[in-house]
Amino acid sequence: MNKAELAQKIADKVGISKAQAEEALNAFTDITTETMKAQGEVTLTGFGTFSARPRKGREGINPRNPSEKITIPTVVVAKFKAGKNLKDALKGK
Repeated sequence: MNKAELAQKIADKVGISKAQAEEALNAFTDITTETMKAQGEVTLTGFGTFSARPRKGREGINPRNPSEKITIPTVVVAKFKAGKNLKDALKGK
C-alpha cells in the first residue's frame, strides 16, 4: 500500500475527503520526523513507538575490493517497536 492508497482508505473509513486525509497523513509524518530528529519518541499506545537511535560506526570490507578495509561512520537510524495490540493482531489472537 502506498501513501495515496492509505490516504484513500483513511478518507473512506473516517468519512472525510481524500485531500483532508492526505493533509492529516502529511502532518503526522512531518511531526513524527521532527520529533525523531530531536531524539524524541512518538508512541501510539497499542500500535507502537517510532524513535531514532544511533548505530555505531564500524569497520567493514569494501565489496569492490575485498582485501580493502573501510570505515563505516556512526549514523542515526529510524526504529519502530511494535506495540502489544499490533503484535497480537499479527499473531492472529
